[in-house]
Amino acid sequence: MSITLHLLKMNTDLKNLVIQIRRDILRMVHNVNSGHPGGSLGCVEFFVTLYKRILNIGSDQINKDVFILSNGHISPVYYSILARTGHFDINELNTFRKIDSRLQGHPTNHDGLPGVNISSGSLGQGLSVGIGVALSKKLNNDDSIVYVLTGDGELQEGQNWEAFMFAAAKNVDNIIVTVDLNGQQIDGSTKDVLDIGNLNLKLESFGWEVLEIKDGNSLDEIYKVISNAKEKTFKGKPIVVLMKTVMGNGVDFMMHTHDWHGKAPNDEQLEIALSQNPETIGDY
Repeated sequence: MSITLHLLKMNTDLKNLVIQIRRDILRMVHNVNSGHPGGSLGCVEFFVTLYKRILNIGSDQINKDVFILSNGHISPVYYSILARTGHFDINELNTFRKIDSRLQGHPTNHDGLPGVNISSGSLGQGLSVGIGVALSKKLNNDDSIVYVLTGDGELQEGQNWEAFMFAAAKNVDNIIVTVDLNGQQIDGSTKDVLDIGNLNLKLESFGWEVLEIKDGNSLDEIYKVISNAKEKTFKGKPIVVLMKTVMGNGVDFMMHTHDWHGKAPNDEQLEIALSQNPETIGDY
């Protein structure tokens, strides 16, 4: 197979996976009438790119990249990509948010769910944990990278800013933090609830290397910018990527609104949403 054909096939496979993960998210949340579809749908392309093209997550515990989901309420997209990349059986998605399930509403690691490194959901803590993991790797001469995903509304938590300050002061340069900028949170837009201002200028002033993804729902742009971020690691500065996404992406009536931050679709809404995302590689 030529390089061109290989790239075309890979691109098609990734786009199909994006659609299937959207279906997973919608069906998981609908099944228990509970969960957070909006932010999950907005980050599908990011997770697909990260887990299929970026992360080194082989079986070797040394020199192994680590991913930390700080905004743990978007667990549906997290569980789906983990299942779809072989961390656990896809059929386990049926247990989402049910009693005694390993797939709780916010990720937990006490049940040993493969791929989940920390329990998360108390917003504002993931960045601090990620910095600790990154420092541990440096002390152990481990040259892998720590990746953290956080949300824009989450940055209203003060602990993040202590972490940003600490990482730059201590030259924690083996971490890449991505901020999901969808402009929405549970009670409204981030600007209306508590405007976080110009993050680019703020984070630069805190001593971070700042990159931007203008379209966080573009597989190609995500890959290009995160690859660039990797090249900038181990050069004295922590890296942050500001990624603009659309909440509810891929389902027309869920897009651009906080209304679907934490609300499940009813039967009719589910069918409409699934019809906009036809099955590609098989439902669970």
